[in-house]
Amino acid sequence: QLQLVESGGELVQPGGSLRLTCAASRASLDHYNIVWFRQAPGKEREGVSCISRDGDITNYQDSVKGRFTISRDNAKNTAYLQMNNLNPEDTAVYFCAADWAIVGGWCTYSGMDYWGKGTLVTVSS
Repeated sequence: QLQLVESGGELVQPGGSLRLTCAASRASLDHYNIVWFRQAPGKEREGVSCISRDGDITNYQDSVKGRFTISRDNAKNTAYLQMNNLNPEDTAVYFCAADWAIVGGWCTYSGMDYWGKGTLVTVSS
């Protein structure tokens, strides 16, 4: 079974940048869409961004468009979330998840097959 481990979360000042990494093991990411979610304190988990299995399709939540960039390197079995111009509202535990994709060209925020345990991002001065 696929195992996902997130890293890269830390305390950062407003306006700063972080790159989160989602490293997969025990199976290949090649046939999975990758989705980043986040859960802020006291709030429900929300989808942030997704990328298709071939990396040709991406989608972003409105609040992160233009600031976050999702990417993947299937050769390294890893996905990334580059986060720029962070603000305190981005404070959350960030999770990556994998969604089996029989065909490419799409991604969605429902029906995840595997989840990581999350990494904490804190944006504060």
